[in-house]
Amino acid sequence: MVEDVVKRADEAGVKLVRFLYCDYAGITRTKVVHRGILEQKLKEGVGITFAQTALNVRDELIDIPEMPPVDEVRLVPDPATFTLLPWAEASASVVSSLIDRNREPWFACTRSFLARQIAAAEAMGVRIEATFENEYYLYRRSEDGEDIEPERHPVYSSIGFDEYHDVMLDTVDALESQGIEVEVVMNEYGGGQQEISIRHRPAMAAADTQLKMRDTVRGIALLHGYRASFAPKPFLSQIGSGTHIHMSLWRDGRNLLYDPGRTGGLSDLGRFWIGGLLKHLPALLALSCPSMNSYQRLMPSAWAGAFLAWGFDNREAPVRVASPYWDREEQSANVELKAVDSSANPHLALAGAIAAGLDGIANSIDPGEPAAVNPAKLDAAKALPASLAEVLSLLEGDQALTAAMGPEMTRTYLQFKRSEVAAFSPMEPEQVAAEHRYKF
Repeated sequence: MVEDVVKRADEAGVKLVRFLYCDYAGITRTKVVHRGILEQKLKEGVGITFAQTALNVRDELIDIPEMPPVDEVRLVPDPATFTLLPWAEASASVVSSLIDRNREPWFACTRSFLARQIAAAEAMGVRIEATFENEYYLYRRSEDGEDIEPERHPVYSSIGFDEYHDVMLDTVDALESQGIEVEVVMNEYGGGQQEISIRHRPAMAAADTQLKMRDTVRGIALLHGYRASFAPKPFLSQIGSGTHIHMSLWRDGRNLLYDPGRTGGLSDLGRFWIGGLLKHLPALLALSCPSMNSYQRLMPSAWAGAFLAWGFDNREAPVRVASPYWDREEQSANVELKAVDSSANPHLALAGAIAAGLDGIANSIDPGEPAAVNPAKLDAAKALPASLAEVLSLLEGDQALTAAMGPEMTRTYLQFKRSEVAAFSPMEPEQVAAEHRYKF
């Protein structure tokens, strides 16, 4: 595949190739390789210091013993992820794993963490398909560099779609040119808020695609004079943006979530998967909603899923069983995790969700009865944790998730994220939102 990538790069006149990776902060970072050494670097990778991975969301270097400015790991790309970048002249990108100098996955490589969970699922006879459903804001900046909050149009309206038609059309074209299948595009509830749904893929490809998706949206937006923000709550006066994960489980070409003889077509195995998600969700939030800005979005009655509940097409529950489509019920059956946003590293969030779901299957965890109304209206409804500090403590005590992550990843991730709690806690809410606005 290396030779194929080099050939494609030459045919397209590529000069610069971005070696992408996503860190604990949820930021997609890159080192860029010139075409002259591309073949060599596709095989041996590019070095980055351990300390590069200790930069939090404010780019503050955190003193983590396992991540010093001594020694390095290698960004080793997966050639299968090579795509040309339609918005950047003579440029392409590949998604990379963090591999140590002994050619082993580094403990902080989130892509390798996801690979382990995919393998764990396969050992149980389960193949995971997934996709990330993205909401984000398009906004402009004033001449003096201030962010301009966009005017709001009616949700799902033709008026709203016409306002952003050109940039959305170019975005769709750019995604499809990279082999990313777009299914639905719409203007969402917030001013300038958009949504793009893309077709599901095998779990690793889904997380890799999420990095490409965010880069593409931002790149095309800049060409049209916009900035794109995937932050959970970029403007406090507007609705938040989620990045819902849709998952389905397969074996021998059959969707294991589907059973036409059960209520809502949900199989017993599907109920156990949901049971695992709900059991671990308070701790899983540390991976799926991992920023201070996340908890400015994760509020009751905001379509974010702020209560510990599940339901059939219940869009206020953090775990939703999506109703299947006519005549392809088995093919389209899936479970949606709504309590996810784009401050999350997609490999971490999906790996954590898989670990939780597999625990549910292994231990036949019953999720209880589905919520048929907004959980906020139920007296017995249990609210999810309302702060990053709280969910980090819950993650620390969650044996299934920490075992899946491993002790070094758990320890360093907790220290890393607690540095963000310390940095943002003294700030006013508006400053927290503004500081996150153009980080994701």
